[in-house]
Amino acid sequence: MNKAKPTVLRLLEGNPGKRPINKNEPKPSEGTIKCPGWLLKDAKKEWKRVVPELERLGLLTTIDVAALIGYCQSWARFVEAEKFLKDNDSIFITDKGYMGQVPQVGMSQKYLKLCQSFMTEFGFTPSSRGRMSIPGVPEDNPMASVLSKIVRK
Repeated sequence: MNKAKPTVLRLLEGNPGKRPINKNEPKPSEGTIKCPGWLLKDAKKEWKRVVPELERLGLLTTIDVAALIGYCQSWARFVEAEKFLKDNDSIFITDKGYMGQVPQVGMSQKYLKLCQSFMTEFGFTPSSRGRMSIPGVPEDNPMASVLSKIVRK
C-alpha cells in the first residue's frame, strides 16, 4: 500500500490521480523553524540550503522539524563517509588475503538511502519536482512559465 501524499504536494503536482482532495487534512502551523545548533557542520549547510525552498513552497511546518533534522544529519554522515573515501582506498586486503571494503562504503550507501527516503517525503527528488506545477502559472503557456521563473528570482 502506498503512503498517502500530503495535499500540498498533490496540489503542486496537479493532483495527477484526480482523487478527491482531503479538505480535513491537519494543517500544522508553519511558524519559524530554526536550525538546531547541535547539528553537524554539513547538516547545518544542508539545512540552510533546503529550508528556504521548502518554506517558499509551503512544504515545511513546525512538526516537520524532526524529519528535516533526520535528513540533514543523514546528509552530513553521507558527506563524511564520502570525504573519507575520496582520500582513502575503499577496499583492503585482510591478513588472510581476502578483499574487503572499508566500513565507510556501507555507511555512505546507508546514509544516501536514508537521504533519498527523506527527499521523497519532502518532495524534492527530480521525479517529484517534475510532477509539480506552481499555482497561477498556466502549464500550456511556455512564455508565462519562463516569465514566472524570472519574476521568482
